[in-house]
Amino acid sequence: MNATFSAAAPKALMELKAALFHGFQSFNQLKHIHARLIRTGFDQNNYLLNLLLKFTLNNFNNPNYAKLVFNQTQEPNIFLYNTMIRGLVSNNCFHQSIEFFHGMRNEGFLPNNFTFPFLLKSCTRLSNFELGVKAHGLVVKGGFDYDVFVKTGLVCFYARCGFLDDAHQMFDDIPEKNVVSWTAIMTGYIDFGKFKEAIGLFRRSLEMGLSPDSFTLVRVLSACSRVGDVSAGEWIHRYAVEMDMGRNVFVNTGLVDMYAKCGEMAKAREVFDEMVEKDVVSWSAMIQGYAVNGLPKEALEVFYRMQRESVKPDCYSMVGVLSACARLGALEVGEWASKLMDMNEFLSNAVLGTALIDMYAKCGRMVSAWEIFKQMLVKDRVIWNAVVSGLAMHGYVKSAFCCFGQVEKLGIKPNGNTFIGLLCACTHAGLVDDGRKYFQSMTHLYSLEPAIEHYGCMVDLLGRAGLLDEAHSLIESMPMKANAVIWGALLSGCRLHRDTKLAEHVLKQLIELEPWNSGNYVHLSNIYASNNKWDDSEKIRSSMNERRMQKIPAYSWIEIDGIVHEFLVGDTYHPISDNIYVKLGELSKELREEGYVPKTEYVLFDIEEEEKEHFVGCHSEKLALAFGLLSTKHSDVIRIIKNLRICGDCHTFFKLVSKITEREIILRDNNRFHCFLKGSCSCGDYW
Repeated sequence: MNATFSAAAPKALMELKAALFHGFQSFNQLKHIHARLIRTGFDQNNYLLNLLLKFTLNNFNNPNYAKLVFNQTQEPNIFLYNTMIRGLVSNNCFHQSIEFFHGMRNEGFLPNNFTFPFLLKSCTRLSNFELGVKAHGLVVKGGFDYDVFVKTGLVCFYARCGFLDDAHQMFDDIPEKNVVSWTAIMTGYIDFGKFKEAIGLFRRSLEMGLSPDSFTLVRVLSACSRVGDVSAGEWIHRYAVEMDMGRNVFVNTGLVDMYAKCGEMAKAREVFDEMVEKDVVSWSAMIQGYAVNGLPKEALEVFYRMQRESVKPDCYSMVGVLSACARLGALEVGEWASKLMDMNEFLSNAVLGTALIDMYAKCGRMVSAWEIFKQMLVKDRVIWNAVVSGLAMHGYVKSAFCCFGQVEKLGIKPNGNTFIGLLCACTHAGLVDDGRKYFQSMTHLYSLEPAIEHYGCMVDLLGRAGLLDEAHSLIESMPMKANAVIWGALLSGCRLHRDTKLAEHVLKQLIELEPWNSGNYVHLSNIYASNNKWDDSEKIRSSMNERRMQKIPAYSWIEIDGIVHEFLVGDTYHPISDNIYVKLGELSKELREEGYVPKTEYVLFDIEEEEKEHFVGCHSEKLALAFGLLSTKHSDVIRIIKNLRICGDCHTFFKLVSKITEREIILRDNNRFHCFLKGSCSCGDYW
């Protein structure tokens, strides 16, 4: 029998080697070969076991079965240990890989140049700095400190742990640097916000003859996007084309993302349209790019195209779509899009959940936003901030304050965004004392230094309340230089309370900060016009004409049956434009019978009163309202979004229309929500 086995052994060994070299179609086939190893007595052959472990870990990603095989090995060698450590790292089992390293050391094996790169990767991912430093000592003792792969592992380790100087020293000591080592040091700088340094390293690598791979290009493009260095991004784009990497899907996606984050959507679209192969990441980059850059209609257009090509949305594309819907007030589109993903994904993912809550809140459905909030499986600070902001936006000030109380009770530390929501709630209701209390508590109770956004909220609050001197003093006492948003908030207060003198001072600051912004000139001209200072108003208009400035156009959007309709002031392009103006005429006649008189002081130009009434009667939100009344049932809520602030005349007009038509109308401008019902508005008389 022994003779028979001895004669059959070489044949069986050759068959097993052949099977292990050719690989497996399924995991069951691998287990079948393992069984043959045991039956033929080769289950302790370290060479064959090493091949088996590699397939188990690398092809079938089954670390548990690999550990079972290894634990049955009577005399494992350094090769088996290295295979296990490497395989466990590739399966993200970092703790277990370190355990195997300690087991190897206990067995008396010395780590080698195949051990250290993966051990260091585990130390990096677990932030185990102590073990990583010990490993570095073993590297030096073992004479592996000039091995490029080991040294690159040390570069990654020190860089990811925040020791960039040490990482750079390791990098400089590498005699022959490869793509991986260059990418490692660049990634280290990127991870710690040193984006310009990373771009500089990339330039240096090219000067030294490096041929970067797609991963390196994508990483350096991300650095360009973080600092808004579009010129460097364009240079990398040209380089990628020259190196025949212009068709690489990862590089192209990186270019789309870079251009989008730098605000260059035309260039992003050009790269995107030329892509032969598009994955969900590239679609998401375009959708989010349009949404973030204030082009929500374009974001939805790309999303519809993505649907036509049967690409399933991921978290990032869905966040972009919901953001676009929130901007447009496209509630029906937002609800339809959200149903393309399982609701459990929204309830278990804070980013998705926040986007859905924000969409409902900004579309005027705070009740739905609240329902999503209640169902969220984990309510972290971001989720709480979203619901506080939503409640504040809708004027549910007490509810926003109560939510903040819950945040405190749960031991969740509020951050700057939390207080922006609270201060906006105070601004909405004109609660100056509460605003002061929350603003002061940031420093005194929560050790949070107010950012420029918080000062902006306070200036807005004080300005609207008529406390212009206090608002101005607050600006003068700020620890940072006031930006255009801060001065713009004070200018709004000046306009509201007709303080022309202070407005002139504010405008000088704004012109210095934004000499190209026509809105500053228009705003002061409106102040002069409302005080009948037509000569001064004319000077402003002449100044605008000399600089060839154009007023930012006012847009209003309304969604009907899942389609977003857009209107401009005096718009006549809509297919039923004639009917819309007839409806407006009917409404104006009915409102005059109720005592309505158009507030023509909101018209900029010094023209005849009859012409003023015509201009104020054609505001984009009024056109959208007339269209909504024509296109919806009496029981439907009319939702309108405007990109600029609604004027006082339109506010009065909407209140009276809600009264005579008995319709609920929700209007969101760039300032707040206005919920009109039976002749009243959620913002009351605080205008």
